[in-house]
Amino acid sequence: MESFRKLGIGEQLMKVIAEEGFKEPSEIQVKTIPLILQGKDVIGGSATGSGKTLAFGAGIVQFVERGKGVQALVLAPTRELAEQVCQSIRKYGKFKGLFVISIYGGVSMMPQIDNLRKADVVVGTPGRVLDLMRRGDFKLDRVKILVLDEADRMLDMGFIDDVEQIIRACPKERQTLLFSATIEEELTSISRRYMKDPVKVSAEQYVDPKKLSQCYYNIQENQKLSLLVHLLKHESSGLVMVFCNTQSTTDFVCRNLKTNGVEVQAMHGGYSQARRKKVLDSFKSQGPNIIACTDVAARGLHIEGVTHIYNYNQPADSKQYVHRIGRTARAGKDGKVINLLSERDYENFDRILRDYSLDVQKIEAPQLERIRIVKDSGFDRDSGPRNFGQRGRGGFGRGSGRGPPRGGFGPRREGSGGFGRPEGRSEGFGRREDSGSRGEGSFGSGGEGRSSGGGYHHGGGRGPKRFGSGGRGGGFRGNR
Repeated sequence: MESFRKLGIGEQLMKVIAEEGFKEPSEIQVKTIPLILQGKDVIGGSATGSGKTLAFGAGIVQFVERGKGVQALVLAPTRELAEQVCQSIRKYGKFKGLFVISIYGGVSMMPQIDNLRKADVVVGTPGRVLDLMRRGDFKLDRVKILVLDEADRMLDMGFIDDVEQIIRACPKERQTLLFSATIEEELTSISRRYMKDPVKVSAEQYVDPKKLSQCYYNIQENQKLSLLVHLLKHESSGLVMVFCNTQSTTDFVCRNLKTNGVEVQAMHGGYSQARRKKVLDSFKSQGPNIIACTDVAARGLHIEGVTHIYNYNQPADSKQYVHRIGRTARAGKDGKVINLLSERDYENFDRILRDYSLDVQKIEAPQLERIRIVKDSGFDRDSGPRNFGQRGRGGFGRGSGRGPPRGGFGPRREGSGGFGRPEGRSEGFGRREDSGSRGEGSFGSGGEGRSSGGGYHHGGGRGPKRFGSGGRGGGFRGNR
């Protein structure tokens, strides 16, 4: 407790620290809180879970006055992080009576507009903040503390233009705090343009590598799900996160885990904010203890007790791998990362190992029982949703053809498969093809050949038959 007081933290926040049972400040807190309380601009390099919210929260509690308009604005890349930061700052400022709100998309604007009239502190995503500014419902003329939280993530998500517009709308006489796991060149450029003599500090990775075990299984793609089911049923664990690269894969994995007796919930950006919050709250508290998710859940969220990370797909961005595994082995606790690798994962995984020199051990796959696979909308998804156009046998069709994809679902690739007739030409149900362009394949029929595409926009001609044509039909089990 005294170590927090030595940082210069006021008594109102010290009461909260005592209530929360915080013992010692983290490295990023020790390095940044004195600077923040001196009113300096700070660039903090810190990993997720390092305690940076308390660091900038200390400055907000110290300098923001109740009832004098919005004086502090925190920008966060995702709705979940915005809500989490809002709850933390609300807790830190409770003895000062600060009114702290969160604003983000996916929910009604009107309650947010009503709350803005009495808010002292706002935590929001860049898109919704900018929308409310343009409507004239959110004015930043009284902001004296601006925080860019998870700034590298906002850069990765393409928010940087929105962020710059928001920065320019704030008063020039302000304190700016930027926190990021990595400091990209573009973030350095932003700091030069919008920050005053910023002090750079960094903290070590919060994940304890001595507590983190990493391994991988090399397995056929159509056995991935069977292996995942086996491991989830036989590995003793606390909270478990299963990371997938796409929303459709996340839903597929979640649906089939449930089919095979594994209680799990899914969370990704395709769900409403209310549903995502409900899933996250349930995961943190009463269960199920397994969540299948996209990278929307990998950054910034404070989830205690995660013991296992499964990478069902390997992320394309090697930095994202580190962000994923940063959910476990935190604060001195053990953690395990399990990577399920098939041929399509090799390139990404090789890049990850080169970039980060991680110690990842290979483990031989156990004997696996055949599991039941539930297809989605009739499509063959034996071990994950197929990219339309990839090599396959059976199912609702694959095909081969020529022509650049101009609106289909995946890269042009050759393959075989079919839903019906064994050979011949087909005409039919293409997908999103501009009129007159090379056509997509048909929804059913025949051998390798040409098809004329119909679809949402009619177009004809030769093209990659992704939605149909070709090869042997009848089966649902696909080899990809």
